Amino acid sequence: MRSITLADGSSVAALGQGTWHMGERAANRKAEVAALRAGLDLGLTLIDTAEMYAEGGAEEVVGEAIAGRRAEVFLVSKVYPHNASRRGLPQACERSLRRLGVECLDLYLLHWRGSVPLADTVEAMERMRAAGKIARWGVSNLDVEDLEELGPALAACATDQVLLNLEHRGPEYDLLPFCAARGMPLMAYSPVGQGGALLRHPGLVAVARARSATPAQIALAWTLSRPGVISIPKATSLDHLRENAAAREMVLTPEEHAALDAAFPPPRRKRALAML
Repeated sequence: MRSITLADGSSVAALGQGTWHMGERAANRKAEVAALRAGLDLGLTLIDTAEMYAEGGAEEVVGEAIAGRRAEVFLVSKVYPHNASRRGLPQACERSLRRLGVECLDLYLLHWRGSVPLADTVEAMERMRAAGKIARWGVSNLDVEDLEELGPALAACATDQVLLNLEHRGPEYDLLPFCAARGMPLMAYSPVGQGGALLRHPGLVAVARARSATPAQIALAWTLSRPGVISIPKATSLDHLRENAAAREMVLTPEEHAALDAAFPPPRRKRALAML
């Protein structure tokens, strides 16, 4: 089973489960909980969520799904930028812990950069880590310049979660090498896009057809082929979960990589970090 080693030496699943848009409709809750549990059964033990998702609703879904199985899960949540102050972050973290039904998060991320100074957020993160409320902290949607602003605190930053897929390859130019040089993995959200145009792209479809795989599997295998990248697709059906899990073992050939590069050219210059 493929894994990624964090800077502190701990190992996490290279392929996890995202939860964006979960918890938005009560009618879907049973299926969402079942999907997350099925993902755990398949070894997709990293679960990523956020207080923003359905305003805490996704965290409640995750909490129900991991009840009785906490030891299996590497649990990630994210704090809103406007809650990431010295006073606000501890309060937001406690709310997330209650919704999740746990005592400690394995990883707590700043969801994106807002008006709160990064130094204040880091100070609050470190206080929560000292209090045993989080095991480690990281960031999301921050570019190289933002990470450099962390200064010495960058050594304690566990990951940067960013939009990275075949359509959005900008992080490969400088952010991915920057993090790799520091032993800090990237976490790729929306690795198969939003389930629309990317998966219908003729170049991706052709590679998938020749491999007898689905376009989503090839897109996932591509993200997992990037060094030090954790991929967190969302899936709400058992068939999609099984497809995702199978992609974990796929190794793309040089010819497949060349075909994907032709269809989705790698960046040749700095690009602004894309966000969803």
